[in-house]
Amino acid sequence: MRIAVVGGGYVGLVTGACFAELGHTVDIVEIDAGKAAAINAGRAPIHERGLDALLAKHAGVRLRAGTDYGPVALSDLAFICVGTPPAADGSADLSMVAAASRSIGEALREGKGAHTVVVKSTVPPGTTENLVAPTVGNHSHRADTGFAMNPEFLREGRAVEDFLHPDRIVIGSRDGRSGDTVAAAYTGVSAPVVRCGLTAAEMIKYASNALLATKISFANEVGNVCKRLGIDVYEVMQGVGMDHRVSPHFLDAGAGFGGSCFPKDVAALVSLAEGLGEEPALLRSVLDVNDRQPLRMVRMLEERIGDLAGKRVAVLGLAFKDNTDDIREARAVPVIAGLLQRGAAVAAYDPLAAASMRRVFPGIDYAASAADALRGADACLVMTEWPEFSTLNGEFDLMNSRIVIEGRRILSCDGKEGICW
Repeated sequence: MRIAVVGGGYVGLVTGACFAELGHTVDIVEIDAGKAAAINAGRAPIHERGLDALLAKHAGVRLRAGTDYGPVALSDLAFICVGTPPAADGSADLSMVAAASRSIGEALREGKGAHTVVVKSTVPPGTTENLVAPTVGNHSHRADTGFAMNPEFLREGRAVEDFLHPDRIVIGSRDGRSGDTVAAAYTGVSAPVVRCGLTAAEMIKYASNALLATKISFANEVGNVCKRLGIDVYEVMQGVGMDHRVSPHFLDAGAGFGGSCFPKDVAALVSLAEGLGEEPALLRSVLDVNDRQPLRMVRMLEERIGDLAGKRVAVLGLAFKDNTDDIREARAVPVIAGLLQRGAAVAAYDPLAAASMRRVFPGIDYAASAADALRGADACLVMTEWPEFSTLNGEFDLMNSRIVIEGRRILSCDGKEGICW
């Protein structure tokens, strides 16, 4: 097939590269000319494991990027992969989805033959039916365009693997032909296919992320209780996760969840529920626990070393998780802000995310290594589960005092303490 992907960010670029790997011809429409040029040169503008190899293999052959929507008219499928960031009230900002829909519609005026527009962006139920379809139709002046919703379930840092080896492929459509066309694009991927309506597919994505976020906040709240009782919450959750009804996934207690999906998707579902007159008490609590959790580390630090004013605190890990440079909703952000508010001097280290965090906190010390960050520090907070941190030991001897608190359980050395274990 010939596929157009609108948006060259985390989801769009991985989607385009993986469809090229499956044998399709892919055109990525990306408004950032510099990012498009990098893609065409075979360089990934984001860090994502396995993506560089796919771009090196397919860029200029099966995969091209540009700022023009012209390729949409020649494609069989156009995937909308633009951002849906949170608005001030927590609802999903759909302005980029609307803009992409208008541009796709205008491009389709020149198209011939059957075409299907597929929403892959995470959107509230009803968006494809009530926003995308009428907007495309009003600007294309065509009534033969099909529409589908194909949510992504990609973990940053493992997105290529998740695309090519998914748990399931969800395809929502309002007609059989559109759904069949999307299903055919995944030929070569072995996974169960869930066929449903447009709004059900949209809700599956929100419900999935909300449930995973709930498991994390549940583990953290139980972990906080275990901490006071002197119980290792990881032993507890190992026993809990062995129940096949629960599963061990997303029960790792720690500083909470971040990233581009869980916080905004739970907030959007809360906003949606409230708009419908419902009271989403559980979902609100999930967010409340997550907001409070990282600040426990700052309070723990004050209990261990007293007033933080003038103290040097090493923060290891800035990305919201390992294997990515993404700091969106990273738990390190409120922790660093809390430290700075208390007058601490922060020395931070992350293998990939320092440049991104520098735009948020330009005034702190960014170290070239974990050892450099620890040298002369009065305390250390570990915020990201980077594998390289698991081997740290003697580096902590460089500190003025060996006070080490983990927000992610990754250290194997002695003399450390967990946020809730």
